[in-house]
Amino acid sequence: MATSDGTGGEVAGAGPEVVGPPQGSAKPHSALSKRGPLPGITCLVVGAAVFSLQDVVIKLMSGGGYPLSEVLTVRGLVACVPLAFLLHFGGGGLTAVFSPRWKVLSFRAALLLVSYTTYYLAIANLPLAVAVALFFAAPLFIVLLSGPMLGEKVRGAQVAAVIVGFLGVLVICFGPSVMGGDGAAVDSLMKPASLLALASPLFYGLASVMARQLADSESGAVMASYQNLVFLAGAVVTALITNLGGDLSAGFEDKSLTFLLRPWVMPGMTDFLMIASTGLIGATGSFLLTQAYRLAEANIVTPFEYVSILFGTLFGWWLWNEVPSATTLGGIALIIGAGLYVLRGEKAH
Repeated sequence: MATSDGTGGEVAGAGPEVVGPPQGSAKPHSALSKRGPLPGITCLVVGAAVFSLQDVVIKLMSGGGYPLSEVLTVRGLVACVPLAFLLHFGGGGLTAVFSPRWKVLSFRAALLLVSYTTYYLAIANLPLAVAVALFFAAPLFIVLLSGPMLGEKVRGAQVAAVIVGFLGVLVICFGPSVMGGDGAAVDSLMKPASLLALASPLFYGLASVMARQLADSESGAVMASYQNLVFLAGAVVTALITNLGGDLSAGFEDKSLTFLLRPWVMPGMTDFLMIASTGLIGATGSFLLTQAYRLAEANIVTPFEYVSILFGTLFGWWLWNEVPSATTLGGIALIIGAGLYVLRGEKAH
């Protein structure tokens, strides 16, 4: 999931998805690339591919016996290094973290913690392409929330697009997820993990709307720093709960629950480096996404955000033999169409 989350400073977050240009990314014409939109498009596509690697690593770790709290802790510690550079060189310095709006920043970070946690628990139990596609319902939630929270006028056409997008969600959730080797549809997606995948964009949408409210006084680096700190705190608290006493995951067969409740295990060097790489992946992907919206106009590069679903499909097929069914592909098409219309409408207004 590759996300800028509307701040331009996403580093600790990961995975979940690009859903619109970073706040303040609009540039005067002179700041855009003289070589046309191709450099910006390239940065966005490569950034989406980089973030997709993070989803792959976390899905691999979920099946490798590691708990989510361990993955988040290691990633958060590694992400502190690029975040410190980001704060020092473009975020107002380390003192900028001591913001008078720290309560709002912390609450927004807590929303993102819930969003990413539910997303990572979902990809442990769902085909990767499906989890990524469901996360792209985030623009639809943002439209619904922008009215009551920001006082923005939501047009009838946007409401219609949201309805179409959620129809796509229902098509995916109630239809078969993948095709069996004989071409028969198997493995229905109507399971608790689907609800986790839908909770993620809801909380992400809430956090994105709050980012718009904070953008006039807080830099993206400050917001990302609060997010990383809250992620670390949440991971440590979860680790304390799951490592005191017996194995809380014992007796559960659900992959999402076992990923959440397992106690920590000592990773091998290869696994440790893979987990640690997610912090650097977040920093690299964030830089590429920010550059994409600096080098090209938002209305040109935004449609390429949905390439994340393609990468999720390819990685799922390559590593786990996940081939989306025709029903799933139809639902994905509805979500993409609705999301593109909503994003295009926001740029036009």
